[in-house]
Amino acid sequence: MPDGRDPSNPTPGRETTNAGPTHGTPTSADLSGPTEKCGVVGVALDERAAARPLYYSLYALQHRGQESAGIVTHDGFQQHSHVEMGLVGDAFDESDLDSLAGQTGIGHVRYPTSGGVNASCAQPFSVSFKSGSLGLSHNGNLVNADEIRAELADLGHAFTSDGDTEVIAHDLARNLLEADLVRAVKRTMDRIHGSYALTIMHDETVLAVRDPQGNRPLCIGELEDGYVVASESAAIDTLGGELVRDVRPGELVVLEPDGSGYDTYQLVENDDTAHCFFEHVYFARPDSVIDDTLVYEARRDLGRKLWEESGVETDVVLPVPDSGRAFASGYAEAANETTADGTERDEADDAVEFAEGLMKNRYVGRTFIMPTQDERERAVRLKLNPIKSTIEGRSVTIIDDSIVRGTTSRQLVSLLRDAGAEEVHVRIGAPPIVAPCYMGIDMASREELIAADRSIEEICEEIGADSLGYLSVDSVADVLGASKLDLCLGCVTGEYPYDIEGEETDRDVQRPVIGEGEPAHADD
Repeated sequence: MPDGRDPSNPTPGRETTNAGPTHGTPTSADLSGPTEKCGVVGVALDERAAARPLYYSLYALQHRGQESAGIVTHDGFQQHSHVEMGLVGDAFDESDLDSLAGQTGIGHVRYPTSGGVNASCAQPFSVSFKSGSLGLSHNGNLVNADEIRAELADLGHAFTSDGDTEVIAHDLARNLLEADLVRAVKRTMDRIHGSYALTIMHDETVLAVRDPQGNRPLCIGELEDGYVVASESAAIDTLGGELVRDVRPGELVVLEPDGSGYDTYQLVENDDTAHCFFEHVYFARPDSVIDDTLVYEARRDLGRKLWEESGVETDVVLPVPDSGRAFASGYAEAANETTADGTERDEADDAVEFAEGLMKNRYVGRTFIMPTQDERERAVRLKLNPIKSTIEGRSVTIIDDSIVRGTTSRQLVSLLRDAGAEEVHVRIGAPPIVAPCYMGIDMASREELIAADRSIEEICEEIGADSLGYLSVDSVADVLGASKLDLCLGCVTGEYPYDIEGEETDRDVQRPVIGEGEPAHADD
C-alpha cells in the first residue's frame, strides 16, 4: 500500500486520471470537485437498540462517503456487524438492522483514500483477539501506515486489506494485550502519524479519538437516553440531540455503555493544531458546527471577504450549486453595502442581484458514463442547466468554492456565454490549490492541479473568463478565527503540518520511528 509520500499519488489507493486541465477530455471525476473522505459515528444508549440511530446518523453523513456503509454493534455478549458497498439506503434493509443487536455501536460511510474500492476496505473494520472484539471506523489518512504494517507483519499479524484502518486496528489490538484501554490507545497514538478521527468499539465500550493536530472533525452530542460522537453535528441534530462540544485534538472520549455519561482523557497535547480549512470551505454540511464555527456562516463570511478582496461590479451574482451558494450570498450582500473599490454604496445605485442562474440535476452521480467526445463536451449540461432569462445580455459573476483541474470552470464559463452572458467573471471562495492533499481528501495530483504551475492570469485565460479572483490565505484564517499555524494549509501553500517524505513542513514535526527493535510503547 502506498503511504501517501509519493507526490504523484496524493491519496493512496485512488488512481489519478490522465486528463489534466490541458489534456484530453474530462472524465466524471474531473467534473466533480475534491471528494470527501469518510464519516464516523458512535452511540451508547440506555435500553435502546443502537442500530437505527446509527443508520439515521449515517444518512446525515452520507455526503462524506458514498462507496460503502457499515455498522458494528455489541449486545454485551458478542459483536454484530453489517458492512456493504453502496449508499446507506442500499446497504441496509430492515432485517439487517434487526440483526444488529445491542445498545452501543459505531458506524461508517466511506470514500476510499487509502485502500481500493472494494469490500475488504469497507468499514467499520472488525477484529477479534484474546482480550475481546474490536471494531474501528476511521476518517483521515496515515502517512506512516506502511512502516507499522511491515513491523506488525513481521510479528505475525495477517492483513486482509491494503487500507490504513486495519493497521490502526491491529496495532491497537496488540497494545490491548499488554495495557488497559486508555494506555493502549495512547501507545497507538504515539506510533501512528497523520490525520485521524476514530470511533472504536472495544466489546460494548464506544470510544472516540481525534488526532493531536485535530485535522479531521469530531464532536460529542447528548441524547435523551445516551450520548453520540460523530464527524459532524448534523448527525447529532438528526437524532434530536444537543451538541456538547468538539472532541479536542489529542483527546480520547469513552462513552459509558449504558449511555449515562462519558469520560475524557487528554492523551496528547500540542502547541498548535492543524484543522483542515477545507471542511468549512467545501466538505462539511452547511448546518454543521465544526470547531465552534457554523459552516454556513463561515462560508457567508468568506464570501464577504471575497468581495472585499477582489469584488467586480456585475449585474448578477450566481452560485455554482450547491457549495457555492453561501459564498455567493455573502459576496452579494457585501456588494450591496460597498462598491468594488471599498467606498459605501450610494442608496440610489441599483442593487446587485443574487440569483439562482444554474439549476442542478440531482440525479446525475459521480460515475455517469460519457463514452463519446460529443457527450464529454456536454458533460456539464448533464449536471447544470442555465436559466437564460437571468443571464442573457448581462454581466455575470459566478461564485464557486474551488478550482481543482479547471475542467468544470472552463465548461461553466462556456455554458454561461452560450446562454448570452456579456461578461463572465469567476470568483473562488478559497486560495488556489497548488499541491495535493495527503490527509484523506481525494483531490488530484500535482500534474492535474491547474494552479500548480500557472499564475492566476494564466488560469483565467485557460478557463476563458473575463476575470478571476481567489480568496487569500489570510482571509481564510481570519474568518475561521485561527492563526495560519493552527490550520492545515498544505494544499494551498505546499507546506504541511505532518512529516511527509519529499514535502516541506510548516512547523517542527517528525514522524515516529517504527521498526527499530520491539514495537514502541509510550511513557505511561
